[in-house]
Amino acid sequence: MKNSPLFKALSKKFSAPLLVVPIRGSFWERDIKGPRYRKKTERNYLDDMKYGIKELKNEVQLWKEEMSEKFQYDPKVYMPDDSEIVWTFDTKEKLNQWVCTSDSDNKDGFSHCDLTLSKNKKGLFSGFLDCRVPKDGQIKESGYCNIRCLRARKSFKRDSFFDWQMFTHLILRIRGDGRSYMLNLTTTGYFDVMWHDIYNYILFTRGGPYWQVAKIPFSKFFLSSKGRIQDKQDPIPLDKITNIGITCAGKTPGPFQLEIDYIGVHFDGNHTEEFAYEMYNVPSFIVGV
Repeated sequence: MKNSPLFKALSKKFSAPLLVVPIRGSFWERDIKGPRYRKKTERNYLDDMKYGIKELKNEVQLWKEEMSEKFQYDPKVYMPDDSEIVWTFDTKEKLNQWVCTSDSDNKDGFSHCDLTLSKNKKGLFSGFLDCRVPKDGQIKESGYCNIRCLRARKSFKRDSFFDWQMFTHLILRIRGDGRSYMLNLTTTGYFDVMWHDIYNYILFTRGGPYWQVAKIPFSKFFLSSKGRIQDKQDPIPLDKITNIGITCAGKTPGPFQLEIDYIGVHFDGNHTEEFAYEMYNVPSFIVGV
């Protein structure tokens, strides 16, 4: 490479030496799940065509609804103390809008979980949290279960966002088991370095037979990426939310259950806090992670 005529010509033109960076050694990521979980599967194009034709009817219907809403132009107006219920869990069709994952799904552990209908016709996120670490020499910690909603999208599989700029709080009506859970608001960006941007906050549950309504300000959520809390924090962009999830993890193995009635957003006119955490300026030579 260094002996090629093109490399010599460019080296003479630029005073600084040229560096050839291989793709494998760069920080660019090809897959959002990472190379460890990438699976090579042979695609059957005939099956893809059949699936596409089957989905075309639903996508056209969704496109018609989008166009109708656009031409009607009837924007929603929210007053103080107004709330909007975004997700309910009273039917199996609504439960299909959520995806359950655990460490055992990726062969990272032995936990398992499920999202089912309870006897009260509510969503029941339950399972068993197992903190045993697989003996593969790679994984150091284990034990997590998670549910996450499907990404907001428009017709023809186009990505979209939840726009909650008019709201100040996230509200949940839940009945827990005394454990602490983690709330995750994903703001997946366009570039690969922003794929794993998630805003987190802890959801405390009382346990027992009584329901509780958790009302959490969006200003309390803090930024993390790939499980690491970032040094440089910013308020959550409420118009760029792609997913919401709930995670059960920790060092206390055993069964868990969280019954969910609804998840929504709330507008509190007296809440003026933009960001709850005080930031400080670091020297320019220190990289924020």
